[in-house]
Amino acid sequence: MAASNIGNDDIEDMEFQEENLCSSSSSISDTKFDMTIGHIEDIIMDDDFQDMQQNFMEKNYVHFEDTEENKFIYTDIFKEYTDLIEKFIEDKLTARMPGFVMSEFTRQLQTRQNELSGEIFEILLTFSDFISFKEMFIDYKAEKEGRTVDFSSGFVITPCSQQLEISSQNLEPPTS
Repeated sequence: MAASNIGNDDIEDMEFQEENLCSSSSSISDTKFDMTIGHIEDIIMDDDFQDMQQNFMEKNYVHFEDTEENKFIYTDIFKEYTDLIEKFIEDKLTARMPGFVMSEFTRQLQTRQNELSGEIFEILLTFSDFISFKEMFIDYKAEKEGRTVDFSSGFVITPCSQQLEISSQNLEPPTS
């Protein structure tokens, strides 16, 4: 009989776990948004996207200047960039997520801006926010022209195993 009770307890525990898995505070909309963001992260990390963006920036960075005044050509380049990036991402998302609608996602993105951070948000901002777009080109131009500060020259990297040896040597009592 004891063995029978153990078996029943196990079944009850499993049912309880299944109930917890099924109950969730996120909605289908939240899940779909999170999945879309995950796919976009994969897409922008892909070499095809990186090459396309790099080529576009290489072709156009010479037009940008780090001034308050904006040139008319910036508007044309912004439109071209937005069309190129949106089309690329939309095509990739549609292939990965049947039924994906970019306009619906864009609306969700605008209402959830505070939920996103990091590189994904920066990339998405560059095709929806002109100031971010311009800053991306200004930064790229500064890097191309060698006008960025390289902080890496001040770093010294020491392997952990070497640090442990040094530490253990300092802890040993001196020998006479």
